Amino acid sequence: MPSVEVNREAPDFEIADYRGEIFKLSSFKGKSNVLIVLNRGFV
Repeated sequence: MPSVEVNREAPDFEIADYRGEIFKLSSFKGKSNVLIVLNRGFV
């Protein structure tokens, strides 16, 4: 797994949320903190 550098801008990405709507990281640009949980469950 790649390491994360402190105070470095995260790369933008898009992913569908649990409702199937597209979530874009860049839509939160300028916010202080963003916490994203990627929980896909086990099948």
